[in-house]
Amino acid sequence: MIINYSNVVATELAIKARQVQAVISLIEDGGTVPFIARYRKEATGSLDEVVIAKIRDRIEQLKELDKRRAAILKSIDEQGKLTSDLTKKINEAETMTALEDIYLPYKPKRKTRASMAREKGLESLAEIILLQKAMDVHSEARKFVDKEKGVGSTEDALQGARDIIAEKINENADIRARVRKLFLSRGIIKSRVLKGKEEAAAKYKDYFDREEPVSKVASHRLLAMRRGEKEMFLSLDISPNEEDVFRIIEKEYLKGPNEASMQVEIAIKDAYKRLLKPSIETEIRLETRKKADVEAISVFKENLRQLLLSAPLGAKNVMAIDPGFRTGCKVVCLDKQGKLLKYEAIFPNEPQKNTVQSAATIHELCAKYNIEAIAIGNGTAGRETEQFVKSIGLSKDILVIMVNESGASIYSASETAREEFPEQDVTVRGSVSIGRRLMDPLSELVKIDPKSIGVGQYQHDVDQNALKQGLDDIVISCVNGVGVEVNTASRELLSYVSGLGPALVKNIIAYRNENGPFKSRESLRKVPRMGDKVFEQSAGFLRIKNAVNPLDNSGVHPESYKVVEKMAGDINESINALISEKELRNSIKIDSNITDTIGLPTLKDIMDELEKPGRDPRKSFEQMEFDDSVHSMEDLKIGMSLNGIITNVTNFGAFVDVGVHQDGLVHKSHLADRFVDNPADFVKVQQKVNATVIGVDIPRKRISLSLKSDPFGEKPKVKKPAKRKPEQRMDSFQDKLSQLKNRFK
Repeated sequence: MIINYSNVVATELAIKARQVQAVISLIEDGGTVPFIARYRKEATGSLDEVVIAKIRDRIEQLKELDKRRAAILKSIDEQGKLTSDLTKKINEAETMTALEDIYLPYKPKRKTRASMAREKGLESLAEIILLQKAMDVHSEARKFVDKEKGVGSTEDALQGARDIIAEKINENADIRARVRKLFLSRGIIKSRVLKGKEEAAAKYKDYFDREEPVSKVASHRLLAMRRGEKEMFLSLDISPNEEDVFRIIEKEYLKGPNEASMQVEIAIKDAYKRLLKPSIETEIRLETRKKADVEAISVFKENLRQLLLSAPLGAKNVMAIDPGFRTGCKVVCLDKQGKLLKYEAIFPNEPQKNTVQSAATIHELCAKYNIEAIAIGNGTAGRETEQFVKSIGLSKDILVIMVNESGASIYSASETAREEFPEQDVTVRGSVSIGRRLMDPLSELVKIDPKSIGVGQYQHDVDQNALKQGLDDIVISCVNGVGVEVNTASRELLSYVSGLGPALVKNIIAYRNENGPFKSRESLRKVPRMGDKVFEQSAGFLRIKNAVNPLDNSGVHPESYKVVEKMAGDINESINALISEKELRNSIKIDSNITDTIGLPTLKDIMDELEKPGRDPRKSFEQMEFDDSVHSMEDLKIGMSLNGIITNVTNFGAFVDVGVHQDGLVHKSHLADRFVDNPADFVKVQQKVNATVIGVDIPRKRISLSLKSDPFGEKPKVKKPAKRKPEQRMDSFQDKLSQLKNRFK
């Protein structure tokens, strides 16, 4: 059995075993990923959250592997078939697949054709045939004819023997491994439209008759094909060339050209088509789906991170408008903390077109509540409402901003929204969510299921447990990375803070409601059930503005306060002076503060925090405006250059909102003048871009965009360098070697 997980994981991740062991110990001691990454750098060698999460997940996989290993050993032992060689093989198996291949011949199974043949006494005949000696096979088979046992003829006997041989082939771990490898390296995935489904399956037209190597199929195409199969529009098949498979098996089992060999050859083909292919194809389907899931979840996670870390407008008095036509626009006014102050409905758009009264209402509300910014949802009637608001002569100091409202309707009908606004209907709640998103995207978006935010790729088709784990990791990372103001944070936001669970979050909110705002981090210890371990895990990520100790509004952990006090004491200054004066900080020799528990990484983090205590790590807010002459797809013309904002990034490109209620697609071939393999390396969600319209398909609601400097230009021809002679290549090598030597002289 695997005893030292650290060595296994360290080898896989190309890090040191002691780093892995440190992470394992910290996790077992109750440490969270954000806490370990931020406050235990000395122990882990400054591993980041991504690597720490990989260690955590891989350790769990290895533990599951060991559990299965133990169960298999027990099962085979109970059958009385466990040998020392078999035990060694099982203990050395490094993957679940290899483990299951070894176990397959011993795995209890329902009746099979082979097991029934064995019951008829045909095992000996199968063994004789497998020897493939020169003999009269039918004469040999006649000896096994026994009508009482159900063997009525020589053909019955031979068929039973072949069934036994086929099962032996299928259960041969080496054969399975080699055939599996062939499927992965040279297998072809084929998708076909089901007969009579051509019209209904129009959205899968690209997959009606498609073939591509399993090893090269893109994750988004695989997920699309699988969805088409699930919806019963497509059929899928995965297989390599049959002859290649037969050669692998024949090399192992065929010994010579005689009658017995002919029986074995028949059994080989039956073994593959009836047993091996369906089994391996199922495995490949699972394996390729898992790979596609990992890629899709990775894309989703990165998009979610960018969205959650969108630049906040900050504490402003905000008017939020959920636009509409027939049902009107729902207008709410919020104070700087996001508290609902007023709700009104206006009808500036068709069919009512009550612009005069609507304009008067907007002016009145802006004056009464000192509105500094207006957030308008980007859904139906969004651009029309934006145009109306901009046309009514508001102060130029009032920002008018379009806000992505994806998921706002999900929030408005949620239990969280009902608890926040029990007396308001869903329209009011949705408007509030739009306004708060502008003020602080992170605080508001954590209230919504990430799958409903609209930044995923086939998120409903992937492994939901893996998706949830991955998205939870991202939300937790973002929340703790930014920090949480404990006196104003919502229950949902607090629940993502390192170490805090639902019960403790409830206690924190109850305590601040009863006793007023927390004055210091230390006062958090008075909250019921706030033990030392929870305080250790959470305190560094909780912020308290205007606290007596300025460090309480920073990322400096309370366990390091004494270090900062010593730094200030060494130069006879206060902590406030240390924070406000750069010259004082620069005068500190941080090396002199290294101790057995606090090293250079933590000290550098402390100095960074002293430079910007309480400062939001997110980017500053920048306003973007859509083209006022474009409001619908009908307004788009080929060649137009439009401002837009990236709403989603996938493996095949990026979707951009250009203000026409339908996102356009920038295929990855049009993301840049150079080749782009992974769009996520080049563009991010919420990034502002200027895109060129290169295609408009109104019936199919498709817009094609380009970010190239010359989207309509010809593809540049790449001139291949002339082949050099061996002596030229050697001269070039010598020149480079001389240059390298000169650099290090």
